[in-house]
Order: sequence, then C-alpha cells, then structure tokens
Amino acid sequence: MQFKDYYEILGLEPSAGEAEIKTAYRRLARKYHPDVSKEAGAEDKFKAVNEAYEALRDPQKRAAYDQLRARGYRPGDEVQPPPGGFGGGHGGGVDFEEIFAGGGAGGGFSDFFENLFGRGRSAGGYGGSARGAQPPRGDTRARLAVSLETVFEGGSVRISVNNKTLDVRVPKGVRPGQLIRLAGQGAHGDLLLEIEYAAHPQFEVDGRNVVHVLPLAPWEAALGASISVPTLGGPVELKIPSGSEAGRKLRLRGRGLPGTPAGDQIVELEVLAPRPDNDAQREAYEAMREAFGEDWRRA
Repeated sequence: MQFKDYYEILGLEPSAGEAEIKTAYRRLARKYHPDVSKEAGAEDKFKAVNEAYEALRDPQKRAAYDQLRARGYRPGDEVQPPPGGFGGGHGGGVDFEEIFAGGGAGGGFSDFFENLFGRGRSAGGYGGSARGAQPPRGDTRARLAVSLETVFEGGSVRISVNNKTLDVRVPKGVRPGQLIRLAGQGAHGDLLLEIEYAAHPQFEVDGRNVVHVLPLAPWEAALGASISVPTLGGPVELKIPSGSEAGRKLRLRGRGLPGTPAGDQIVELEVLAPRPDNDAQREAYEAMREAFGEDWRRA
C-alpha cells in the first residue's frame, strides 16, 4: 500500500494544532465539496481531505500516524505493515473494526487508512461510519457515525459488518451516545451501535444548534447583502446587515437539529478579501485604497 501524507493534503505543518486542523479541513472541504465545486477531480480531493481530517482530528489516530510518518516515508512510498499490523486496528485482546455506511459523497477510505486504523470495508458514501470494540463473547459494541443530514431528517443508513450488509434505521434527532440494537447481528449476540456525529464540511454542532461559518467579501460586509446560506433543510436567503464585522453571529431559528425545542443555526461571519486575478480587479482595490486612505484603521 502507498503512504499518504495527511498533513500535506490539508496544507499543514506536522506541528499544527487542533484548531488549525479544523480550519484547514473546513476550508478545503468547502472548496472541493461535490455539490458546489466545478474543479476537475473535486470529488477525489474531497474524499482525500475527509480521510486526512478523520486521521488527524482523533488524538489516538494522529499519534499512530505520526509514529509511522516519523520513519521518513513520502507520498507514494510503498509501506509494508510490520508483523502483527500497525497496532491501530488491534489492542489489548480487543478486536477493533471499522464499518462504513453509505449515503452521499466522500466515503470509502483508502487501503492505507484501513490498514493503519482498522479493517474498514466501504459501502460507499460520505457521513456514515461505525467503529468499535468486539468482545470475544456476548454483544458486539461499535460506534456509528451518521451524517448531520441523517440526524436532521431521520432515515436509513447501510453498513457492512461481519460480511453482511445491513440497513440501520436512524431516528430523526438522534443524539450522540444513543444506542441502536440490532438483534442477532453481532459476532456472538446483538450488535449495539452507539451514535456519534460524523464530521461535516459546512457545519459544526453545539448542543442542538449547528454553526456555519459564512465567508463574505468586504463590500458585502460593509454594504449589506442577501446571500444564499446552506442549512440542513436546504438553502435559505439570509440578509446581512450593513456594517457587519468578522465574528458577528446571526441566528436562523429552528434550523438546527430536531428536538423539543429544535435547535437554531448560528451563522458566523468571516470577512475575506478575494485575490485580484486581473487588471480590473487590481484597479478596483487601488480605488478602494485611494477612497479610504491609510488611516482607515483609526476609523
């Protein structure tokens, strides 16, 4: 199998902190998301970004990966597993297994990921995975990571486990830590799936609220605008007040995760300066510089 440099994929140094990893993932996932990107190969890049983030966001996975990377491997180098494997998939007599559920773009991790972290078998698709410990006797316990879209709408996800394909009904508004029992589907008993939320390229979860970071051009923040904003229930038009600054938070009531009461969507504004790519755009920036002068910071 070929080595992958997850730091290089995310454009990060190996010393990057948790916040830097999350920021890089969010930026690249938004850039390459198949629903919005028109770039050639965007879906493959989106999958690579998701895989890199899954490896680096978890401290245990990251530590195992860093140990391997420290051996001097470069992207494309052939990696030979040591006797007994890398240690990411087994430990302490407990058999760990990765199960990937279908439904969307971006799933199906590489052989490198699966050999390093577990015996993953992809059913294809972003946003549904289960991983957990299988004791030698009794019920099998695993963690099932479901997409926020599935949490919002409810529905069925497809997983592969013990050489079987199963459709798992996920109730609307399911909470992290909630258990779903599949009778007789474990290795020696029932299969107990503990719910967790899969990482999402556009949203973060805060209780039942979801947070979306919305990039704005300077003129949109200064003059105000009406912008289409993604929500779990579909895009909505959001009015940006004039004079908005970076970090300002706007609330879309009831657009978060289902519950009693339902959560809200918090839209956090991020003001970015587009890169000028031609003479007309550079002239526009020069005109802004002349109009505002060098003392604009004191305003």
